[in-house]
Amino acid sequence: MQQEQLLEMTGTVESVIFRNDKNGYAVIELNNGEDLVTVVGTMPFVGVGEQLHAVGTWVSSSSYGTQFKAQAVERRQPSDSGAMLKYLSSGAVKGIGPAMARKIVDAFGENTAHVLENEPERIAEIKGITRRKALQIAEEFHRVGGIRETMLRLSGYGITPEEAVRVWKAFGAQAEDMVKEDPYCLCEEDLQIDFSRADRIAASLERPQDDRCRLRAGIVYVLRHNEGNGHTCLPADKLTAAAAKMLGVPHEAADESLQELKDDASLVSRVFREREFLFTPRLYRSEVYIAGRIRMMLRYPAQSVDGVEGYISTIEAEESIEYASLQKDAIRGALTRGMLILTGGPGTGKTTTLNAIIRILEFKGEKVLLTAPTGRAAKRMSELTGREAKTIHRLLKVKWDENDRPEFEKNEKDLLDCDTLIIDELSMVDTPLFEAVLRALPLGCRLVMVGDCDQLPSVGPGNVLGDLIASDLVPVVQLREVFRQSMKSLIVANAHRIVAGQNPDLAVHTSDFFFLPYRTSEEIGSVIVDLCSRRLPKSYGYSPLSDIQVLTPARRGELGSVELNRRLQQAVNPPGPEKGEMTVGGTLFREGDKVMQVKNDYNLAWTRDDGTCGEGVFNGDLGVLEQIDRRASVFSVRMDDRVVLYEKETAQELELAYAMTVHKSQGSEFPAAVIPMYPGARPLYYRNLLYTAVTRAKSLLILVGREDTVKQMVANDRKTKRYTGLSDLLTEKGDGNEEGS
Repeated sequence: MQQEQLLEMTGTVESVIFRNDKNGYAVIELNNGEDLVTVVGTMPFVGVGEQLHAVGTWVSSSSYGTQFKAQAVERRQPSDSGAMLKYLSSGAVKGIGPAMARKIVDAFGENTAHVLENEPERIAEIKGITRRKALQIAEEFHRVGGIRETMLRLSGYGITPEEAVRVWKAFGAQAEDMVKEDPYCLCEEDLQIDFSRADRIAASLERPQDDRCRLRAGIVYVLRHNEGNGHTCLPADKLTAAAAKMLGVPHEAADESLQELKDDASLVSRVFREREFLFTPRLYRSEVYIAGRIRMMLRYPAQSVDGVEGYISTIEAEESIEYASLQKDAIRGALTRGMLILTGGPGTGKTTTLNAIIRILEFKGEKVLLTAPTGRAAKRMSELTGREAKTIHRLLKVKWDENDRPEFEKNEKDLLDCDTLIIDELSMVDTPLFEAVLRALPLGCRLVMVGDCDQLPSVGPGNVLGDLIASDLVPVVQLREVFRQSMKSLIVANAHRIVAGQNPDLAVHTSDFFFLPYRTSEEIGSVIVDLCSRRLPKSYGYSPLSDIQVLTPARRGELGSVELNRRLQQAVNPPGPEKGEMTVGGTLFREGDKVMQVKNDYNLAWTRDDGTCGEGVFNGDLGVLEQIDRRASVFSVRMDDRVVLYEKETAQELELAYAMTVHKSQGSEFPAAVIPMYPGARPLYYRNLLYTAVTRAKSLLILVGREDTVKQMVANDRKTKRYTGLSDLLTEKGDGNEEGS
């Protein structure tokens, strides 16, 4: 694909249409000497009268017309008194309005910038301006000018304008000096600059490999990187070994730097079961809070409901059902003990049990709130219970700080209004999110947690469900009996065989489970494409976009999600003269494609069909690409009843979704699932992953491939090992004061 040619433009800012001082994004009108041009891009604190030299490209859309999209901007101070008057009158310098700007420029004319920068006390010569006010004005003028200088100088280190804004906000006018003194300061969490980039900057400054700052930052980087793998902590020996290897330094040097990090509390050290573990302070505080709050809730439980046995008998009579013994135990536990974990595989009656708990609580006049970690899981919870369920983020009224981190309006100062909170799919809830839920719970609130302990754990750090169960402190009811009507489903029967370590029955062909034997990856891929594009739509009326989902263990390889998506796109949504296309980040997108959001983006705006608007699209959200505006580089994606607009930069957060990894499918259920079975990397081919994949299918499951691969996955009982501290913190002796930390 031909690269877009970059153009240059120089002019004076005539007006500022929009400016976001949080991230520096602005929309301005630039007078280039011939026309007024709309320029968009990162231009922090831009003001009228400034001279800009912009490098970028022309874009056009039906909504905004033709604009110049700046990729880089060099800024210069206003060149004459008229331009300086416009600049100071625009509000770019806090404390100077139009009237004061006129006084200053009238007094100093072409010399105004020099006075503001070098002789600020002279501003006090103007009637009505005190010396103190003059110095405040000059300080603000320097501050705004410092942003320009910082951005220009940091660009020499390969730091983008957006990153430079974050660096300047963190370090102010000393930003460049800070980077020179310690390039690894860029690795601080809020700056979002990777260790490898800081390492390259350090190398350009000829910093030694065993530099103290490098070793400290490398150790913290390894720990934070492993948070992305689900760990809230790491054993000290593993942390130093991994850091020493990555940094290319002796083990002793890493040990010495780790001791420094512990001594100054940059990392937290705890010993569990005679082994030392290291935490970042943020995740340590999260796990300590959770442990303390859970212990307090167990000590002071919600009020017990009287007459439970009578309510159970009444529901059984009205519904003509008979609850199993463990279901009754779960109902009793939730209503009398104040806290319960309800777990079990498919077909064991979790939903029936949950509905009984809700019905009794509502009859008793309790206010019950239902929540789940993802939009798809919350929607399914609503369908199964007949009551509204919200995502945890929506329930807690999420908002986002200037670093795009979630902050919740519902917390200790503004508690949830409920008597009982029920959380579904708890296995998907990570440690920071569970902490946020507990902080918003009223004292005496009942907590019912539902999940399948055999599912894959959360994408984020922690193993909340597993740790709560392992602690043996929280009441747990695990439903084991598969009901007769559910056993008619071979999906359910085989799922239970898999989790028990038994091979699924592949010989029986029923209406909902099929195994199609093929040996080569090419055969398997071709059959999957044919199933999705022709056979299943023809035989069952299934839509490849809304009903059929291909699930695969890996992203890469001939049967990974990337390659399968390419083949499925060609078959399901082939090119046509009426379909717009665009390549983003190496992926070809086409109008009509099934797509998925692959990271949380709290700034993405959406509009519902009823006209309501909002922000926030989350990792795993599925949609259909409805329209591509090539001239404006804008995608329009429908996600259920919402339409989301993506610019080309944010479109890199999208992937084709005809096929997805099993990990990405967590919390979802699809009418039909198709899964390739072909040998791959052992760490990705294990029992719990196969179980999770099989249980994603609601009505039809098709395994395509090799029987020996199925058997190998069942035999590989590798649990997803996660290093966490929650279980140990729950069971250690303490006075309970951690709850308020």
